[in-house]
Amino acid sequence: MTLRTYRLPGQSRLSLLRAASSPYTLAAALSLTPAALLFSPHAALAAETGAGETDSAEVMLKPMTITGVNGAPPSVTEQSDSYTIGSTSTATRLELSPRETPQTTITVTQQQIEDFRLNNATDLLRAGGVNVQRVETDRTYYSVRGFDVSNFQIDGLGLPFTTSEQMGDIDTALYDHVEILKGANGLTASPGNPAATINFVRKRPTDELQASGAISYGSWQTRRAEIDVSGPMNEAGTLRGRVVAAGQDGDSYLDRYSLSKTVFSGIIEADLTDSSTATFGYSEQRNRPEGIMWGALSLYYTDGSKIDYSRSHSSSPDWTYWNTDDKQAFAELNTDWAGGWQSKASLSYREITSDAEQLVVIGVPDRQTGLGLTTYASKYDRIERQLLGDVYIKGPFDLFGRTHEVVAGTNWSRSTNRWTSYDDEIGTPLPPVFEYNGNFPRPAFDEGLTSSSDYVTYRRSFYTAAHLNATDKLKLVAGANYTQLDSSGFQLSDPHEYSRSKTTPYFGAVYDLNDNYSGYASYTEIFSPQYLVDASKNTLEPIEGNSVEGGIKGEWFHKRLNASVALFRTKQENTAEYAGFDSDAGFSFYAPVDTTSKGYELTLAGQLTPNWELSSGLTHLFSLEDTEGRKTRTYIPQNFAYLSTTYKVPQLDGLKIGGSVNWQSEIFREEGTTASGDQIVSRQGSYAVVNALASYDLDEHFNIALNVNNLLDRKYLTSLYWSQSYYAAPRNAMATLTWTY
Repeated sequence: MTLRTYRLPGQSRLSLLRAASSPYTLAAALSLTPAALLFSPHAALAAETGAGETDSAEVMLKPMTITGVNGAPPSVTEQSDSYTIGSTSTATRLELSPRETPQTTITVTQQQIEDFRLNNATDLLRAGGVNVQRVETDRTYYSVRGFDVSNFQIDGLGLPFTTSEQMGDIDTALYDHVEILKGANGLTASPGNPAATINFVRKRPTDELQASGAISYGSWQTRRAEIDVSGPMNEAGTLRGRVVAAGQDGDSYLDRYSLSKTVFSGIIEADLTDSSTATFGYSEQRNRPEGIMWGALSLYYTDGSKIDYSRSHSSSPDWTYWNTDDKQAFAELNTDWAGGWQSKASLSYREITSDAEQLVVIGVPDRQTGLGLTTYASKYDRIERQLLGDVYIKGPFDLFGRTHEVVAGTNWSRSTNRWTSYDDEIGTPLPPVFEYNGNFPRPAFDEGLTSSSDYVTYRRSFYTAAHLNATDKLKLVAGANYTQLDSSGFQLSDPHEYSRSKTTPYFGAVYDLNDNYSGYASYTEIFSPQYLVDASKNTLEPIEGNSVEGGIKGEWFHKRLNASVALFRTKQENTAEYAGFDSDAGFSFYAPVDTTSKGYELTLAGQLTPNWELSSGLTHLFSLEDTEGRKTRTYIPQNFAYLSTTYKVPQLDGLKIGGSVNWQSEIFREEGTTASGDQIVSRQGSYAVVNALASYDLDEHFNIALNVNNLLDRKYLTSLYWSQSYYAAPRNAMATLTWTY
């Protein structure tokens, strides 16, 4: 017998027994074609050892995949076909199961990503209960419980968006799963945000050789290819690597819009000693969209009546583009210490660059003549560099006859942001709204620099948290985060300077009602300095407030099915709400609003039967109001529900069918008044988007699948976050052939 090890991200080796060690290595796999691996599995062994055949007396036992204790789903979801996860650390850095975490948690697992071809963050987060606000083709806001999400992390590290929204398309090929922690999280995601923390967890090198590839073809000539190879790189297995690459290219339902993107990742793990492992990785994503929207479509005429566009209508010329490059490098050192204590030191560097030429169409057309639209063109360049470091140690300790856990750590970050804008063709009249088809010549952009920004932000944080076993049934979570934030420089020729600090507490309690149910409650505070400006270009005051959540959680079938019912209340001061665009100065401005969100949330995710997986949820907002009881952020749906489910048909081995639905209630936006004083309101009625899938295993290596999106061909606006919007995609489909080894 030999010793087998299996690694979880950020954890030490777990010693497991196996019957025989695998001689396959990543280096050998890379020297062979997929066909050679597929039709001659022993070729990998021959390539590694130089042997052309094996001893007939030798018995090779097939390695066994261990999915978790007592059949529970593991923390690496590619090892499981589950729609739930065994444990997460996004809330506290301590490994807690969904039931043990005193907040609502949702995980979009690798199986769900593969089933529904959730190839980008927008589709993935929509499937995870996040309200997606696509304001443009390549710019998106995300909302949870009435507030915007600003904290995106990768393996637990990240900085808030410097521009409030996600620019470009995040491909999901590099990630094992995505964890969504709903509610405020000032403990590990400082500065705090009341909506949610979204943690993208990378795919990591595996102890055994594995490889996969996929090719897809879909509507509007969309083509996609993926390759993923992982395993040991030496005979001892102390050096492991993983390479992931994907490429996608295609047109769109929108006139003149197309997207081409490539993504690559390489990660190496090395066991330095029996108790320490070093990891190094690099990834890069390149987006090359053309015919992009900057802004979108004016929604109403001067008399307040709605403009009826086709779904393909776009105001953008074919010369517009918005290229983005996202480069990331990271290093980690994980160490096991005596007595179950572990430490982790991480260093991450991220560089995001943008190069764009854009045209926004501004104005409200006259219903009779269609005139009233004008132009604003801009040539835009931006570079953001982020350097983050994080060190923590965690482990068990005994107190009052019980064993508890504690984590303590510190992190530091520096973020620099520089951008320039060269604007042209400001206020040029356009033809009537339905005669204009995007035919507008590219400006020379030779009028000189119009606006720019150059500032740096430093963050220093210290955090600690403890998971306390108060009694056999009562578990407490207590912690605090101290953060100092300093910024210097300028934005739009005005100072971008502040120096702020605050300690935010975190308290949680979980009480086991019986073997399957627990009651829980949590409290945390919010603190987040803002860079956004008001109409006078003054920086808004920091966001502050608190968040309270309580409810009941349940788990069944060895934790393979999880559910929660939560009541929440978030009170936040100085919430930035979009208030307009100054076309003379070329900047967006915001108004501070004190907002309170109250509501409830239901979730159910995991395995209902051995063949039936499900992930579902419902969010209802009782109210989203300011201090005087007036509705705010009315473009956020009061009700939002999602469901994804698949079923393996037992009567036909290898066949899987499934579907998903996202439903939201009516949204609206008050746009002002007409010349006669009538109120203008943009509305999007309630709607449901239904998707369907069918896949079939041709054999143990090949699978073919068909995904149909917007099956019922529902027509709806992508957002009312701004006064402009556009229509989402009609019914579309994608077929995929997948090979696995």
